Amino acid sequence: MKSDLYSLPTDSADFTKFCGGNLQGDHEACVELAAIPGAETAFALRDSKPEGAGNELRFTEAELDTFVLGYAAKRGLKL
Repeated sequence: MKSDLYSLPTDSADFTKFCGGNLQGDHEACVELAAIPGAETAFALRDSKPEGAGNELRFTEAELDTFVLGYAAKRGLKL
C-alpha cells in the first residue's frame, strides 16, 4: 500500500488544521492532516500555507504513529 499513496488524489480530503507558535496570519505556524480518500489507514500532512497544497507528505497509519510517539518521547511529552 505504501508505494501507492502518492498516486491517490487528496483534492477531496478533509484536512484538519493544527496551529501553534507564531500566529500572526491566517496560515502562520500551521500544518494540516487528513485521511487519504480511497486508502485504508493512510494520511497526508502538509503546510497550511497555499503553496502547501499538492506538496503533501504521505504516511501509513503505522508510520505516522511511529513518528508521533517518537517525537513525543524525544520532547518528553506525555500522551
